[in-house]
Amino acid sequence: QVQLVESGGGLVQAGGSLRLSCAASGRPSSSYTMGWFRQAPGKERNFVAAITASGGITYYEDSVKGRFTISRDNAKNTVYLQMNSLKAEDTAVYSCAAYLGYTNSYAYNQQVRAYRYWGQGTQVTVSS
Repeated sequence: QVQLVESGGGLVQAGGSLRLSCAASGRPSSSYTMGWFRQAPGKERNFVAAITASGGITYYEDSVKGRFTISRDNAKNTVYLQMNSLKAEDTAVYSCAAYLGYTNSYAYNQQVRAYRYWGQGTQVTVSS
């Protein structure tokens, strides 16, 4: 069992930056693939980025490539999402998620149903 708690959301102007954190408790997160998803009002939850347990492989949704960076510190059981050059369309509730193990497939890792554990989410609002 893994519990996930996000932090770092807030209000930022377009072009600004935020860093989200996801702290994991319970079992060590080092065995889990971790992902970030976002959900805008009235829309489905969508994949943003994922990182394997070792941190050696990362996946990004096309619209965030070059702007967002996912990383992890297994010693701190924490995953980060550095978001730069933020746009109004990045406004959403951002949630982190986890599943045990690793599957080497973008198609797999971008699926909501792949992840067993979820945090409550943190709001990110980008003003234009």
